[in-house]
Amino acid sequence: MSFLNQLKSQATALQSERVQNDAELGEKMAQTEDACRRVLAYLQEAARQLSVIEPPAPTLSLDGKVPFPPMKLRDFRVDARRKKLRDKEVFDYIGMGWQVVPQAGKVVPGTVSVNFLPDLQRVESRLVMSGIRYDRKEIRHPEKNVLQEVRFTYEPATRGSVTVTAEHDKAMLVFRLANTAGFEVVSAPWPAAKVTTEVLDELAKRICSQPSRFV
Repeated sequence: MSFLNQLKSQATALQSERVQNDAELGEKMAQTEDACRRVLAYLQEAARQLSVIEPPAPTLSLDGKVPFPPMKLRDFRVDARRKKLRDKEVFDYIGMGWQVVPQAGKVVPGTVSVNFLPDLQRVESRLVMSGIRYDRKEIRHPEKNVLQEVRFTYEPATRGSVTVTAEHDKAMLVFRLANTAGFEVVSAPWPAAKVTTEVLDELAKRICSQPSRFV
């Protein structure tokens, strides 16, 4: 075989491989887009119903000892953003957010005090993550000036959210859940083909503080 024929053979093999790869990527993109449309429609409908119901929030506590007053979820909002991928417009991410407020409707400031470093780090990280408005005060011994405790005065009101990021080349949807089971952020990747109504029902149960197998 001449060298030119070798080049032709090599080019044909590469072209065939690229066509196959493009076909596989196209199939994964289609699966991911179908799943995103399903998620968006589900969350939009869920947001309408939950904004009326205002379900109870999970038990919240900054230090694991002093609980927030009974809280509820309200004002659910859904948003979706798109992007360009290989000259096609596709979903970038889908988000649903809501407010977490006292059931009584009045925000009464709470107080929590910590005097151990692990507790201090836990409380501060939860305050920062949750976006709660607070004041921090160091309480020191009046004579020795030794730090006795750190006192936080905070407003018991925060937000929860679900953000769904589309990974088209992997045919995956990555769900990021914030404050759906206490103060936490968890990630749950799901294959696009498996994101069914039943799976989204489990997500809705978790948002509503009911037993769920979503995560």
